[in-house]
Amino acid sequence: MTHFSDRVERISISGIRKVFEAAGEDAINLGLGQPDFPAPEHARQAAIEAIQSGEADGYTGNKGLQSLREAIAEKHHRDQGIDLDPDDVIATAGGSEALHIAIEAHVNQGDEVIIPDPGFVSYDALTKLAGGEPVPVPLRDDLTLDPAAVEEAITEDTAAFVVNSPGNPTGAVSPPEDIEEFARIADEHDVLCISDEVYEYTVFEGEHRSPIEFAETDNVVVVNSASKLFSMTGWRLGWVYGSSRRVERMVRVHQYVQACASAPAQFAAEAALTGPQDRIEEMTETFRERRDLVVEGLEDIGLHVPTPKGAFYAMPEVPEGFVDECIDRGVIIVPGEAFGENGEGYARLSYATDTESLREAIDIMGDAYDAVI
Repeated sequence: MTHFSDRVERISISGIRKVFEAAGEDAINLGLGQPDFPAPEHARQAAIEAIQSGEADGYTGNKGLQSLREAIAEKHHRDQGIDLDPDDVIATAGGSEALHIAIEAHVNQGDEVIIPDPGFVSYDALTKLAGGEPVPVPLRDDLTLDPAAVEEAITEDTAAFVVNSPGNPTGAVSPPEDIEEFARIADEHDVLCISDEVYEYTVFEGEHRSPIEFAETDNVVVVNSASKLFSMTGWRLGWVYGSSRRVERMVRVHQYVQACASAPAQFAAEAALTGPQDRIEEMTETFRERRDLVVEGLEDIGLHVPTPKGAFYAMPEVPEGFVDECIDRGVIIVPGEAFGENGEGYARLSYATDTESLREAIDIMGDAYDAVI
Protein backbone atom coordinates (compact mmCIF):
# COMPACT_ATOMS: atom_id res chain seq x y z
CA MET A 1 0.00 0.00 0.00
CA THR A 2 1.33 3.45 -0.86
CA HIS A 3 1.73 6.03 1.85
CA PHE A 4 3.09 9.50 2.42
CA SER A 5 6.31 10.36 4.21
CA ASP A 6 6.11 11.37 7.85
CA ARG A 7 8.12 14.46 6.94
CA VAL A 8 5.57 15.78 4.48
CA GLU A 9 2.69 14.99 6.84
CA ARG A 10 4.30 17.28 9.42
CA ILE A 11 3.83 20.35 7.23
CA SER A 12 0.97 22.04 5.38
CA ILE A 13 0.44 24.79 2.84
CA SER A 14 1.59 28.08 4.38
CA GLY A 15 -0.96 30.46 5.82
CA ILE A 16 0.37 33.17 3.50
CA ARG A 17 -0.38 31.13 0.39
CA LYS A 18 -3.76 30.00 1.68
CA VAL A 19 -4.84 33.61 2.05
CA PHE A 20 -3.26 34.61 -1.26
CA GLU A 21 -4.94 31.85 -3.23
CA ALA A 22 -8.30 32.61 -1.64
CA ALA A 23 -8.19 36.31 -2.52
CA GLY A 24 -10.87 37.58 -4.86
CA GLU A 25 -9.96 39.40 -8.07
CA ASP A 26 -11.07 42.78 -6.68
CA ALA A 27 -9.47 42.33 -3.26
CA ILE A 28 -6.73 44.64 -2.00
CA ASN A 29 -4.04 42.08 -1.37
CA LEU A 30 -1.74 43.04 1.49
CA GLY A 31 -0.91 39.40 2.13
CA LEU A 32 2.05 38.79 -0.18
CA GLY A 33 5.52 40.29 0.20
CA GLN A 34 6.09 41.30 -3.40
CA PRO A 35 7.46 44.74 -4.30
CA ASP A 36 5.32 46.56 -6.86
CA PHE A 37 8.34 48.00 -8.68
CA PRO A 38 9.38 46.59 -12.06
CA ALA A 39 12.64 44.71 -12.26
CA PRO A 40 15.54 46.94 -13.37
CA GLU A 41 15.50 47.49 -17.10
CA HIS A 42 19.19 46.63 -17.44
CA ALA A 43 18.53 43.29 -15.72
CA ARG A 44 15.67 42.50 -18.09
CA GLN A 45 17.78 43.47 -21.08
CA ALA A 46 20.66 41.24 -19.97
CA ALA A 47 18.30 38.26 -19.86
CA ILE A 48 16.89 39.11 -23.29
CA GLU A 49 20.35 39.33 -24.80
CA ALA A 50 21.42 36.05 -23.20
CA ILE A 51 18.31 34.32 -24.56
CA GLN A 52 18.63 35.79 -28.04
CA SER A 53 22.33 34.93 -28.29
CA GLY A 54 21.79 31.38 -27.08
CA GLU A 55 24.00 31.87 -24.01
CA ALA A 56 21.07 30.96 -21.73
CA ASP A 57 20.15 27.75 -23.54
CA GLY A 58 22.30 25.34 -21.56
CA TYR A 59 23.07 24.35 -18.01
CA THR A 60 25.47 26.51 -16.07
CA GLY A 61 27.82 25.03 -13.49
CA ASN A 62 26.12 23.75 -10.34
CA LYS A 63 27.15 26.83 -8.39
CA GLY A 64 26.12 29.21 -11.16
CA LEU A 65 27.91 31.45 -13.62
CA GLN A 66 31.40 32.43 -12.52
CA SER A 67 30.70 36.05 -13.47
CA LEU A 68 27.52 36.09 -11.36
CA ARG A 69 29.31 34.65 -8.35
CA GLU A 70 32.06 37.24 -8.78
CA ALA A 71 29.39 39.96 -8.81
CA ILE A 72 27.84 38.53 -5.63
CA ALA A 73 31.26 38.41 -3.94
CA GLU A 74 31.92 42.02 -4.94
CA LYS A 75 28.49 43.07 -3.63
CA HIS A 76 29.23 41.61 -0.20
CA HIS A 77 32.72 43.10 -0.15
CA ARG A 78 31.19 46.48 -0.92
CA ASP A 79 28.33 46.20 1.56
CA GLN A 80 29.76 44.09 4.41
CA GLY A 81 33.50 44.54 3.87
CA ILE A 82 34.11 40.79 3.75
CA ASP A 83 36.47 38.95 1.43
CA LEU A 84 34.31 36.30 -0.21
CA ASP A 85 35.70 33.76 -2.64
CA PRO A 86 33.28 33.40 -5.60
CA ASP A 87 33.81 29.63 -5.31
CA ASP A 88 32.10 29.84 -1.91
CA VAL A 89 28.84 31.11 -3.43
CA ILE A 90 25.97 29.02 -4.79
CA ALA A 91 23.35 30.63 -7.03
CA THR A 92 19.97 29.13 -6.13
CA ALA A 93 16.33 29.16 -7.18
CA GLY A 94 15.51 32.13 -4.96
CA GLY A 95 16.24 32.57 -1.28
CA SER A 96 13.79 29.74 -0.64
CA GLU A 97 16.08 27.11 -2.13
CA ALA A 98 19.07 28.69 -0.42
CA LEU A 99 17.37 28.19 2.96
CA HIS A 100 16.42 24.65 2.00
CA ILE A 101 19.91 23.50 1.09
CA ALA A 102 21.47 25.24 4.08
CA ILE A 103 19.18 23.37 6.46
CA GLU A 104 19.39 20.04 4.60
CA ALA A 105 23.19 20.14 4.65
CA HIS A 106 23.48 20.80 8.38
CA VAL A 107 20.50 19.21 10.18
CA ASN A 108 20.31 15.54 11.15
CA GLN A 109 17.24 13.57 12.21
CA GLY A 110 16.19 14.88 15.61
CA ASP A 111 18.49 17.91 15.58
CA GLU A 112 17.04 21.12 16.95
CA VAL A 113 16.88 24.38 14.98
CA ILE A 114 16.11 27.54 16.95
CA ILE A 115 13.79 29.86 15.03
CA PRO A 116 12.13 33.23 15.77
CA ASP A 117 8.44 33.07 16.69
CA PRO A 118 6.72 34.74 14.95
CA GLY A 119 9.06 34.12 12.04
CA PHE A 120 9.09 33.37 8.33
CA VAL A 121 7.01 30.27 7.63
CA SER A 122 9.79 28.36 5.83
CA TYR A 123 12.02 28.04 8.90
CA ASP A 124 9.63 25.69 10.68
CA ALA A 125 8.64 23.71 7.58
CA LEU A 126 12.14 23.25 6.16
CA THR A 127 13.43 22.09 9.54
CA LYS A 128 10.70 19.44 9.69
CA LEU A 129 11.40 18.33 6.11
CA ALA A 130 15.02 17.77 7.11
CA GLY A 131 13.86 15.61 10.02
CA GLY A 132 14.76 18.25 12.58
CA GLU A 133 12.81 19.76 15.43
CA PRO A 134 11.99 23.49 15.33
CA VAL A 135 12.52 25.29 18.64
CA PRO A 136 10.51 28.53 18.52
CA VAL A 137 11.84 31.46 20.56
CA PRO A 138 9.43 34.31 21.42
CA LEU A 139 10.44 37.78 20.30
CA ARG A 140 10.83 40.90 22.41
CA ASP A 141 8.03 43.46 22.62
CA ASP A 142 9.65 45.37 19.73
CA LEU A 143 9.59 42.10 17.73
CA THR A 144 13.38 41.70 17.58
CA LEU A 145 15.06 38.38 18.41
CA ASP A 146 16.84 38.43 21.77
CA PRO A 147 20.33 36.83 21.64
CA ALA A 148 20.00 35.86 25.30
CA ALA A 149 16.81 33.91 24.50
CA VAL A 150 18.59 32.12 21.67
CA GLU A 151 21.52 31.22 23.88
CA GLU A 152 19.22 29.97 26.63
CA ALA A 153 17.44 27.70 24.13
CA ILE A 154 20.64 25.94 23.02
CA THR A 155 20.96 22.30 24.05
CA GLU A 156 23.31 19.48 23.11
CA ASP A 157 20.89 18.71 20.26
CA THR A 158 21.03 22.19 18.71
CA ALA A 159 22.40 22.19 15.17
CA ALA A 160 21.55 25.73 14.12
CA PHE A 161 19.64 28.91 14.81
CA VAL A 162 18.09 31.33 12.32
CA VAL A 163 18.51 35.11 12.32
CA ASN A 164 16.41 37.32 10.03
CA SER A 165 17.09 41.07 9.99
CA PRO A 166 15.31 43.01 8.59
CA GLY A 167 12.62 40.55 9.48
CA ASN A 168 9.61 38.93 7.91
CA PRO A 169 6.84 39.09 9.20
CA THR A 170 7.82 41.78 11.69
CA GLY A 171 9.79 44.44 9.83
CA ALA A 172 12.14 44.53 12.83
CA VAL A 173 15.84 45.38 12.44
CA SER A 174 18.27 43.92 14.96
CA PRO A 175 20.79 46.40 16.37
CA PRO A 176 24.49 45.80 15.59
CA GLU A 177 25.23 44.69 19.15
CA ASP A 178 22.66 41.88 18.83
CA ILE A 179 24.10 40.77 15.50
CA GLU A 180 27.56 40.66 17.07
CA GLU A 181 26.12 38.56 19.89
CA PHE A 182 24.64 36.09 17.42
CA ALA A 183 28.11 35.62 15.93
CA ARG A 184 29.58 35.07 19.40
CA ILE A 185 26.90 32.50 20.22
CA ALA A 186 27.64 30.58 17.01
CA ASP A 187 31.36 30.64 17.77
CA GLU A 188 31.24 29.77 21.46
CA HIS A 189 28.55 27.10 21.27
CA ASP A 190 29.77 25.65 17.97
CA VAL A 191 26.34 25.85 16.35
CA LEU A 192 25.48 27.17 12.92
CA CYS A 193 23.94 30.61 12.51
CA ILE A 194 21.82 30.80 9.33
CA SER A 195 21.44 34.50 8.57
CA ASP A 196 18.51 35.30 6.26
CA GLU A 197 19.35 38.70 4.78
CA VAL A 198 16.97 38.96 1.82
CA TYR A 199 15.63 42.35 2.98
CA GLU A 200 19.12 43.76 3.47
CA TYR A 201 18.60 46.96 1.47
CA THR A 202 15.22 47.92 2.93
CA VAL A 203 16.22 49.62 6.18
CA PHE A 204 14.57 52.82 7.43
CA GLU A 205 16.09 53.11 10.91
CA GLY A 206 19.31 51.60 12.23
CA GLU A 207 21.55 49.64 9.89
CA HIS A 208 21.85 46.20 8.40
CA ARG A 209 24.74 44.18 9.77
CA SER A 210 25.55 40.53 9.14
CA PRO A 211 26.81 38.00 11.72
CA ILE A 212 29.47 36.94 9.23
CA GLU A 213 31.16 40.32 9.78
CA PHE A 214 31.82 39.42 13.41
CA ALA A 215 32.27 35.64 13.36
CA GLU A 216 35.67 34.20 14.32
CA THR A 217 34.78 30.70 13.07
CA ASP A 218 33.00 29.51 9.92
CA ASN A 219 29.76 28.94 11.84
CA VAL A 220 27.74 31.44 9.80
CA VAL A 221 25.96 30.78 6.50
CA VAL A 222 24.27 33.69 4.73
CA VAL A 223 21.17 33.54 2.53
CA ASN A 224 20.30 36.40 0.18
CA SER A 225 18.33 36.99 -3.00
CA ALA A 226 17.68 39.34 -5.91
CA SER A 227 13.95 39.00 -5.20
CA LYS A 228 13.53 41.77 -2.62
CA LEU A 229 16.79 43.63 -3.24
CA PHE A 230 15.93 44.37 -6.88
CA SER A 231 12.19 43.57 -7.09
CA MET A 232 12.83 40.36 -9.02
CA THR A 233 10.64 37.88 -7.15
CA GLY A 234 9.50 36.05 -10.27
CA TRP A 235 13.04 35.51 -11.55
CA ARG A 236 13.73 33.08 -8.67
CA LEU A 237 17.39 33.89 -8.19
CA GLY A 238 19.00 33.78 -4.79
CA TRP A 239 22.31 32.72 -3.32
CA VAL A 240 23.91 31.23 -0.26
CA TYR A 241 27.48 31.55 0.91
CA GLY A 242 29.74 30.36 3.68
CA SER A 243 33.02 28.55 4.16
CA SER A 244 34.32 26.15 1.51
CA ARG A 245 33.51 23.06 3.55
CA ARG A 246 29.93 24.20 4.13
CA VAL A 247 29.39 25.21 0.51
CA GLU A 248 30.74 21.85 -0.64
CA ARG A 249 28.04 20.09 1.41
CA MET A 250 25.29 22.48 0.35
CA VAL A 251 26.12 22.06 -3.32
CA ARG A 252 25.67 18.29 -2.92
CA VAL A 253 22.03 18.97 -2.04
CA HIS A 254 21.64 21.70 -4.64
CA GLN A 255 22.91 19.56 -7.53
CA TYR A 256 20.19 16.96 -6.99
CA VAL A 257 17.38 19.38 -6.13
CA GLN A 258 18.04 21.96 -8.81
CA ALA A 259 21.21 21.17 -10.84
CA CYS A 260 21.62 24.91 -11.39
CA ALA A 261 19.60 28.08 -11.13
CA SER A 262 17.79 29.32 -14.23
CA ALA A 263 20.38 30.60 -16.71
CA PRO A 264 18.37 33.65 -17.92
CA ALA A 265 17.78 34.67 -14.30
CA GLN A 266 21.49 34.39 -13.58
CA PHE A 267 22.33 36.81 -16.39
CA ALA A 268 19.64 39.19 -15.15
CA ALA A 269 20.84 39.07 -11.54
CA GLU A 270 24.43 39.70 -12.58
CA ALA A 271 23.31 42.83 -14.43
CA ALA A 272 21.23 43.96 -11.44
CA LEU A 273 24.24 43.57 -9.14
CA THR A 274 26.75 45.29 -11.42
CA GLY A 275 24.56 47.93 -13.10
CA PRO A 276 23.04 51.17 -11.79
CA GLN A 277 21.89 50.94 -8.19
CA ASP A 278 19.67 54.04 -8.03
CA ARG A 279 16.52 51.89 -7.88
CA ILE A 280 17.46 50.74 -4.37
CA GLU A 281 17.28 54.19 -2.84
CA GLU A 282 14.03 54.94 -4.67
CA MET A 283 12.41 51.74 -3.42
CA THR A 284 13.58 52.26 0.15
CA GLU A 285 12.30 55.82 0.31
CA THR A 286 8.95 54.80 -1.16
CA PHE A 287 8.58 51.98 1.35
CA ARG A 288 9.50 54.38 4.17
CA GLU A 289 6.69 56.73 3.12
CA ARG A 290 4.24 53.83 2.92
CA ARG A 291 5.40 52.55 6.31
CA ASP A 292 4.61 55.91 7.88
CA LEU A 293 1.21 56.02 6.18
CA VAL A 294 0.29 52.52 7.34
CA VAL A 295 1.52 52.86 10.92
CA GLU A 296 -0.25 56.20 11.38
CA GLY A 297 -3.42 54.85 9.80
CA LEU A 298 -3.49 51.71 11.92
CA GLU A 299 -2.82 53.68 15.10
CA ASP A 300 -5.64 56.08 14.23
CA ILE A 301 -7.93 53.04 13.94
CA GLY A 302 -6.94 52.09 17.49
CA LEU A 303 -4.41 49.34 16.88
CA HIS A 304 -1.01 49.06 18.56
CA VAL A 305 1.73 48.73 15.93
CA PRO A 306 5.41 48.12 16.76
CA THR A 307 7.05 50.51 14.26
CA PRO A 308 8.81 48.46 11.57
CA LYS A 309 12.37 49.64 10.92
CA GLY A 310 12.88 47.69 7.71
CA ALA A 311 11.45 45.31 5.09
CA PHE A 312 7.88 46.19 4.03
CA TYR A 313 5.67 44.58 6.64
CA ALA A 314 3.74 45.81 9.65
CA MET A 315 2.53 43.50 12.40
CA PRO A 316 -0.16 45.18 14.48
CA GLU A 317 -1.83 43.65 17.49
CA VAL A 318 -5.43 42.96 16.47
CA PRO A 319 -8.66 41.94 18.23
CA GLU A 320 -10.24 38.54 17.72
CA GLY A 321 -12.14 38.31 14.45
CA PHE A 322 -10.34 41.28 12.88
CA VAL A 323 -8.48 39.31 10.19
CA ASP A 324 -11.58 37.46 9.01
CA GLU A 325 -13.57 40.69 8.97
CA CYS A 326 -10.93 42.38 6.83
CA ILE A 327 -10.84 39.46 4.40
CA ASP A 328 -14.64 39.41 4.16
CA ARG A 329 -14.53 43.11 3.30
CA GLY A 330 -11.93 42.59 0.58
CA VAL A 331 -8.64 43.41 2.29
CA ILE A 332 -6.28 40.44 2.43
CA ILE A 333 -4.00 40.27 5.48
CA VAL A 334 -2.41 37.25 7.14
CA PRO A 335 -3.22 36.06 10.67
CA GLY A 336 -0.20 36.23 12.95
CA GLU A 337 -0.48 32.59 13.99
CA ALA A 338 0.53 31.63 10.43
CA PHE A 339 4.05 32.63 11.55
CA GLY A 340 4.08 30.73 14.83
CA GLU A 341 2.15 30.33 18.06
CA ASN A 342 3.47 33.62 19.41
CA GLY A 343 1.99 35.41 16.41
CA GLU A 344 -1.49 34.86 17.81
CA GLY A 345 -3.18 38.19 18.45
CA TYR A 346 -1.24 39.86 15.61
CA ALA A 347 -1.74 40.20 11.87
CA ARG A 348 0.82 40.76 9.14
CA LEU A 349 0.21 43.12 6.28
CA SER A 350 2.53 44.07 3.45
CA TYR A 351 2.74 47.67 2.27
CA ALA A 352 4.54 46.71 -0.95
CA THR A 353 1.65 48.13 -2.95
CA ASP A 354 0.53 51.53 -4.18
CA THR A 355 -0.44 54.37 -1.84
CA GLU A 356 -3.99 54.69 -3.14
CA SER A 357 -4.69 51.03 -2.38
CA LEU A 358 -3.14 51.38 1.06
CA ARG A 359 -5.34 54.37 1.91
CA GLU A 360 -8.44 52.47 0.78
CA ALA A 361 -7.36 49.40 2.75
CA ILE A 362 -6.87 51.45 5.92
CA ASP A 363 -10.40 52.87 5.61
CA ILE A 364 -11.80 49.34 5.20
CA MET A 365 -9.72 48.05 8.13
CA GLY A 366 -11.14 50.86 10.24
CA ASP A 367 -14.65 49.64 9.48
CA ALA A 368 -13.57 46.06 10.22
CA TYR A 369 -12.15 47.14 13.57
CA ASP A 370 -15.37 48.91 14.51
CA ALA A 371 -17.32 45.78 13.58
CA VAL A 372 -15.43 43.46 15.94
CA ILE A 373 -14.88 45.58 19.05
